[in-house]
Amino acid sequence: MSVDGDTVRRVARLARIAVADDEVEPLRGELNAILAFVEQLGEVNVEGVEPMTSVTPMAMKMRNDDVTDGGIADDIVQNAPARDDHFFVVPKVVE
Repeated sequence: MSVDGDTVRRVARLARIAVADDEVEPLRGELNAILAFVEQLGEVNVEGVEPMTSVTPMAMKMRNDDVTDGGIADDIVQNAPARDDHFFVVPKVVE
């Protein structure tokens, strides 16, 4: 795959990057080099290789998903200007 000047300008616009006309040609060369490298990766034989998220094997730490109020509801609303039990009281904004 090869990138032309119009594609460089379009990618720059989509990325919201200001690119001057004299910068288009060097960027075109860099993008073409990146795409050539990605094409090389497609030639690598990955038959039998398990998908992984890290180069070191590890298990995700899990915890029980227990629903609690945190036990500090009184502390949370302590400095509220108005409260009702464990809830903040705010002025009504919808008619």
